[in-house]
Order: sequence, then structure tokens, then C-alpha cells
Amino acid sequence: MNIPADLKYTSDHEWIKVEGDVVTIGVTDFAQGELGDIVYVEIETEGDTLEKGDVFGTVEAVKTVSDLFMPLKGEVIEINDGIESTPESVNNDPYGTGWMIKVKIGDASELEDLLSAEDYEKELS
Repeated sequence: MNIPADLKYTSDHEWIKVEGDVVTIGVTDFAQGELGDIVYVEIETEGDTLEKGDVFGTVEAVKTVSDLFMPLKGEVIEINDGIESTPESVNNDPYGTGWMIKVKIGDASELEDLLSAEDYEKELS
């Protein structure tokens, strides 16, 4: 299982890449594996300011539909349009072409609540 050390994680299996005051968010390799073949991703929150824990979209797999949760407060400034036409990129490259959204951080102190790669790995075991 791939858990890049340079990312942050949540207990809900989202990964977060911090770049200044913007974060990129997606689902982890573990999450995409548990979901199975992803057939549809719906995210309609571009331009919205959401609170930590709010649902920012959904992922539909062959077996199930799963909500996607905001790991921190912020404004959704970009949605990965590519995953709409190729949702399988979430399975094939969850940390690359399968990213979900970019968010302008609303409360930087919430970054401290995120898990390190080591802590996320412990949580999975």
C-alpha cells in the first residue's frame, strides 16, 4: 500500500498536500482499494466555503457510494475536471491524476489535526 511521507491524512482516508495556503485533496490508496472500481465522481462545491467535516462530494464505485469529507475549513477553488470523464484515475493514480479538489485554507491551525504518514499507517493496522 502506498502512503507517501510528504502528505497529511485523515481518519476518513483523505490525503492532503499542503502548498502554501492551498491544499490539494484526494482519497488514499487504501480508500480506493476498499471502494473497488470507481465509476463516477461527483463534486459540485467549487467556489463554496466549507467547514471541516462537511461533505464536498461523492464517489460511486461498483459496490457502493461514499461521501468525501473536508479535512479542514476552506474555499474550494478548483475541482479536478479530469476525474469526471476518467473516474478510474482515482483507482490508477490516487495521489496524482486522481486528485479531487484544491482548497484555499480557511484555518491553518486545523493542519495540526491531520495525521502524518506514520500515524495514518498505524491507524490502518
